[in-house]
Amino acid sequence: MPSADTADEFLTLAADYQLGSLDTEAFHPLTANLSQLAQDDLPAALRALQAVDLIALERLQPKTPAIAELARAVAATFAAGHRVFLCGCGATGRLSLACEWLARAGLLPPSLAERVIAFMAGGDAALIRSIENFEDFPEYGARQLDELGFQSGDLLIASTEGGETPWVIGAAERAAAVSSNPPWFLYCNPDDQLRAAAERSRRVLDDPRLRKLNLHVGPMALAGSTRMQASTVLMAAVGLALETGATSTLQPFNSSTLQPPTANRKPKTVNSSSIVSLLADFLTFVRAADFSALAPLTAVEAAVYQKSEYTLYRTTTAGLTALTDTTERAPTFSLAGFENHFAPEHPPSLTYLHRPGLCPSNAAAAWRALLLREPRTLEWPGLEKLTHRAWLHGYDFSDRVLARRPAKTNISTHPVVEVEIESDHLRLSLDSLTLRFPLPPGGLLFAHLYLKLLLNAHSTALMARLGRCRGNLMTYVRPSNLKLIDRAARYARHLWRQETGAEISYEKTIRALFALRPTLAPDEPVVLRLLEHLRNNP
Repeated sequence: MPSADTADEFLTLAADYQLGSLDTEAFHPLTANLSQLAQDDLPAALRALQAVDLIALERLQPKTPAIAELARAVAATFAAGHRVFLCGCGATGRLSLACEWLARAGLLPPSLAERVIAFMAGGDAALIRSIENFEDFPEYGARQLDELGFQSGDLLIASTEGGETPWVIGAAERAAAVSSNPPWFLYCNPDDQLRAAAERSRRVLDDPRLRKLNLHVGPMALAGSTRMQASTVLMAAVGLALETGATSTLQPFNSSTLQPPTANRKPKTVNSSSIVSLLADFLTFVRAADFSALAPLTAVEAAVYQKSEYTLYRTTTAGLTALTDTTERAPTFSLAGFENHFAPEHPPSLTYLHRPGLCPSNAAAAWRALLLREPRTLEWPGLEKLTHRAWLHGYDFSDRVLARRPAKTNISTHPVVEVEIESDHLRLSLDSLTLRFPLPPGGLLFAHLYLKLLLNAHSTALMARLGRCRGNLMTYVRPSNLKLIDRAARYARHLWRQETGAEISYEKTIRALFALRPTLAPDEPVVLRLLEHLRNNP
């Protein structure tokens, strides 16, 4: 099992977690001055983020034949009476759950939607707080897949932005061992980079039992922040494969008789031209959009936090999309995550989700409304305050949050950010400010993809305005797993090189980081602290 309790232990493992050569970890030239733009010219910062999104969508278009192949696999799986499983870790886990939600919300017919099962590293509770080090264990991915009852004939679509996440690889390899239906492995880095970076990636790429779909789109708008462009193209590919595969299924499984279709009844041929058309229309729409119109919202929300106040995000129509963006701010920018009301020691998060209008109004009802199903939790020993159902209910998005948040923050009124998908537009509002954005063509999937783009641009510019990055580099990286330990050290070395024009050794930087770790407060710029330590200890 991977371990990183000491610098010596990490350095023995480091070769397989030094990922700076991957494109998803690179610095995008279009956002090199993002932090300064967010202070001086917020509309320009938002336009720069939009430009990187457009590049990613343009690079997705040539992948339509491969997406059509994935859709054919989905159609064949449904036609044979089997299930489609979706999985990922962190942002890809959240996009997998979002795709299951879309299926249940109307993207797929109800009979097929029930046979889409999504899971993420740590179970549904990890939607709120990722579990430290969980992604480093491939056997955990395999175990979660087994516990969900994955069987031969079922299809797994495993997504990992980088292409090297051990948990996702473990789930994919287990699916290949269990099912005659080859699992699909989706990722966003060039094969040659992955082969050079990690043995586990080489193993997956060379595994003939797995189908691979490379959705390489280049560097992220914020270096290493794969919650942005990488997870966008992955969500588009998975969502399109589900929707197109479902509409191509001639004879769905009859759940009332539990009889599969006859052998001569097969799915119709998937028409890739519909995927081409949908992506082209969406790209045209996003190209004509004006992300800079978000600037007033970004400025007003930033001003709330600059006054040491808090917000609530309220939604009835976009729960998982809004939840994903607000919770992913925490690991990306080292903020306090959503507090669990069973843990009074948790500091309050800057924002929290509110799902109003539930009857009854309690945590269980809020989670059912959020997921459109009962939560799937890991009842594993030793994880009672991380993954269990009782702990998950401590994240309560029901009307009870209206009393709990003021009590937690000692501030009676919290400005409310409303996020809604209405009949012909997306609505974002905060106090007296209301922004409306036309809906894109393409239906439910593209409405949520567009909302994801807008919220990602807004929250990234917001955090840059609050000083949570330097240029397009995350200075508040929390070194909570092996990959993030490497990232924090790599960023400090990058800044050292910028300042001095000289190199500093990787080993020295890692040892300095481990020396600092016990003294780091939850909310401080780890990379800048590490850089300062290196300056003072030449």
